[in-house]
Amino acid sequence: MNREYLIEATYLTASVLFIFGLKSLTRPEKARRGIQQAAVGMLLAVIGTLLQQEIIDYRWIALALAVGAVIGYPLGMWVPMTAMPQRIAIALSFGALAATLVGISEYYTALHPHGALQRAAALAHPLSSARAAALGFEVMLGALTVAGSLVAFGKLQEVITGRPITFKGQNFFNLLLFAVTLGALAYVIVHPEREAVFYAMIGLAFLSGLMLVLPIGGADMPVVIALLNSYAGLASSATGFAIGNNVLIICGALDGASGLLLSILMSKAMNRSFSNVLFGAFGSQTQALGTGKSVAGLTVQAIDADDAAMRLGYAKRVIVIPGYGMAVAQAQHQVRELAELIERRGGEVRYAIHPVAGRMPGHMNVLLAEANVPYDRLYDMDEINDQFEETDVALVIGANDVVNPAARSDPQSPIYGMPILNADRSRSVIVLKRGMSAGFAGIENELFYDARTYMLFGDAKASLTKLVTEVKGL
Repeated sequence: MNREYLIEATYLTASVLFIFGLKSLTRPEKARRGIQQAAVGMLLAVIGTLLQQEIIDYRWIALALAVGAVIGYPLGMWVPMTAMPQRIAIALSFGALAATLVGISEYYTALHPHGALQRAAALAHPLSSARAAALGFEVMLGALTVAGSLVAFGKLQEVITGRPITFKGQNFFNLLLFAVTLGALAYVIVHPEREAVFYAMIGLAFLSGLMLVLPIGGADMPVVIALLNSYAGLASSATGFAIGNNVLIICGALDGASGLLLSILMSKAMNRSFSNVLFGAFGSQTQALGTGKSVAGLTVQAIDADDAAMRLGYAKRVIVIPGYGMAVAQAQHQVRELAELIERRGGEVRYAIHPVAGRMPGHMNVLLAEANVPYDRLYDMDEINDQFEETDVALVIGANDVVNPAARSDPQSPIYGMPILNADRSRSVIVLKRGMSAGFAGIENELFYDARTYMLFGDAKASLTKLVTEVKGL
């Protein structure tokens, strides 16, 4: 009895730490502490699980912990920030696979107990309809999440095309497939002993996950990953109900709710609904246009580092708009150095952060924090958009869709209605970009052809390094 109290106390403490960790993540200056709190909570959850009386042999568990540490450490320490969305997708697939395998194991053991302990467990926890519902829900969501996460990883890593893969009647087929999967789940709940239907449901759920994500374009993968995260959380919570584990119930609910809220917030930031994300095939790539010309025959204004440095060095107000290109070039340290030089010359530098800049929420915040950019210089879109009209230079570093005026002016554009940063309302704009390729949404950017916009072509890190040298020489 004392052991049970200790386990439950450990689980409760872990759950509280998870909640505090999530709360701390809402403030940039407390985010590191939040990660540490969540890590301690996870350690306590593992310890509590290892105290369970049902464990009769720790050798396989020790091997699993060692293998997990060997895999997890490199993923945490050596994966670059540009690949973090892919790492999250893979981590989701691992978590969902674990939930699925636990559910399959529990179901099989309940029907085919081997040995005295398993027979005792089967008698103590018979495969009732309620338990079959928890196990079925767990493996269905788990299998769906595994497949969807693997496709999301492939699209982000460009192992498979980022364009939507669609066919005629695709939405009807997907809905029919998911309806059949739910029908199989309902049948298993009524007839828990029908193994063939149970395993068929797992296959159907896996196919549903594939068909759910394949038609979605690469531009929507951050929203998809957040949504899959909520599925994985719900699967974990169902696992907790199935095996009577309180910490899984609590943490799965937290994970599911936070993933769903994040999906809603990201969809709102793009002014799009869930149905449009899941069934709109947004993110298809159009043919990139050659450097220097647009559809209307307009030309861009190229600028060299000397002229760009003059504009920045003598500017009184500068707003930096970071994007995925800055992450790819790992140029955040050069951005901070340039900003410090401008400030020493009497200028004011602020950073405008779009909610979906980069390939995951908070991507730009993390990179700039890594470069020791002060938190109070980072402004959300709603806080800073009104300040662009009084800005001398908007410095766009590798951003594209989040500053595209087509979102306001072109009703035919797939991003029409998406809130954007008002860079085009600045007195001048300098864009650091490798070339004139389209952004992640695959559409042309009107900003690049504006009379007040100047394009500084080349690698962002190299261009910023040169700008720093030129500004120092002013």
